[in-house]
Amino acid sequence: MAGRQGGAKHVGIVQSLIVTCRLHGIDVYTYLVDVLQRVAEHPASRVAELTPRLWKRHFAADPLRSALHTRVA
Repeated sequence: MAGRQGGAKHVGIVQSLIVTCRLHGIDVYTYLVDVLQRVAEHPASRVAELTPRLWKRHFAADPLRSALHTRVA
């Protein structure tokens, strides 16, 4: 599926994020949309806040949404 060793590593990282979100009761789609929009402007010194456990504490109450969310909802 992953093709190469590097691909397998990246698949493993994504799978780990998905499982961690589920363990913390976080909607995976909401988390990924928020973090992918936030990461470009978020201070590197506070990158730990974007891990699922800390993201839930800091951002879950008011996550960033995609333009698609507005059209679908």
